Amino acid sequence: DPSLRPWVSEFKGAAALQERPPLCIPRPSTESAGVRPPGKSPRLCGMNTVIVLNHDQMGYGDAELGQKILVTFLRKLPSLREVSAIALYNSGVKLLAVDTPILAELTMLEENGVDLRACGTCVNHYGVELAAGEDCTMDQIIQELDKAEKVVTL
Repeated sequence: DPSLRPWVSEFKGAAALQERPPLCIPRPSTESAGVRPPGKSPRLCGMNTVIVLNHDQMGYGDAELGQKILVTFLRKLPSLREVSAIALYNSGVKLLAVDTPILAELTMLEENGVDLRACGTCVNHYGVELAAGEDCTMDQIIQELDKAEKVVTL
């Protein structure tokens, strides 16, 4: 429902900030009544969120630290029920490789209904053999981002 998307405008001063609607409007849910919308996984009954991983670590700086905190983040991610997909591109696709140190965390997320979408061009560029997720086109990643109510880039 487009009316649930966050309202965005150019900054027009303090008056405009006071008039704007809240940024996060929860999606009406029938899950509490024990009814799930048709075609939706149980994870999608909250706000549809997509996580973007465009790097093979979390943040920039020390690579070892970045990989360590990414593992911690991904282990804790299942507590956020509204995450529907993780889009991976550029060196982020390396996280889905057979020899990735976070394969267990990503596999667990995938088994819990989180779609892992890897940019096919990036997979080919880096020569990655996917151990989890699926390679897809940029159009498919854009569609995933478009239907998201919230996008978080790490």
